[in-house]
Amino acid sequence: MEVTSSSAKLEPFLLMAKSVKGAAAAKLVQDATSAPGVFVFSELLELPNIQELGKSEQHGKFLSLLQLFAYKTYQDYLQHKDSLPPLNQAQITKLKHLTIVSLATDRRILPYAELLKALDISNVRELEDLIIDAIYLDLLQGKLDQKEEQLEVSYTMGRDLEPGKLEQILAALQDWASTTSAVLATLDAKINAISADTAAAKFNEQEHEKILQANLKEVHDKQKEKSMGGGMAGRRAAFQVHDRENMMDVDEPENKSKNRKASQEMAKSARKRNKF
Repeated sequence: MEVTSSSAKLEPFLLMAKSVKGAAAAKLVQDATSAPGVFVFSELLELPNIQELGKSEQHGKFLSLLQLFAYKTYQDYLQHKDSLPPLNQAQITKLKHLTIVSLATDRRILPYAELLKALDISNVRELEDLIIDAIYLDLLQGKLDQKEEQLEVSYTMGRDLEPGKLEQILAALQDWASTTSAVLATLDAKINAISADTAAAKFNEQEHEKILQANLKEVHDKQKEKSMGGGMAGRRAAFQVHDRENMMDVDEPENKSKNRKASQEMAKSARKRNKF
């Protein structure tokens, strides 16, 4: 079952705190820290009637109790137990839930051994039930790794800030922003270098392609020229052979005519000799 926001759950206590003082204000702190679904207390803590509890020797410990639930842990309670009001079971469970949230804010992997010590629990089953309840209440999100005996956290709610912590958080955020800017600048430089290398490689590839195409064209032109030259030579040789044949055809009838005339003259001379 989903719960409404913690601020909305706190609203009735904020309204009542404006009109109560002393013992009534102390009782209001007890009720607010025990109430289901109330996990943030800064607005209640800042109210004048609640702050006045710190001026009372009798009720001052209730202001400390509210501060405990606002931004401290179960270990803080154990260390200052004698100066605080006794906690009921609902308060103990809530403070342990908030302690898990505080631990998860610093680290995303929480070993069971560390959680058992921080929450003063000796039973792993009890620890896992407590974590499951915290997840059900949407105080955190994550998964239990029973094999590795650890809690892997992916989300936590935000707790109230202890006085003086805001400056530390701002400084941490500024450091984070500076580191992020440096990383982004380095990434930009690397991206620009990669882009330049890619452009240079593309230009070299284009130049290589131009040279290759020019060489191929030159070879093709030479082959074409050689092919055309061989064809002209062949045609010239064929014309020369044809001319010789034609010349031989012209000379042959003249020779035949001369030979017939010589044979006729020889035959005439022979007939004259026979007459004598």
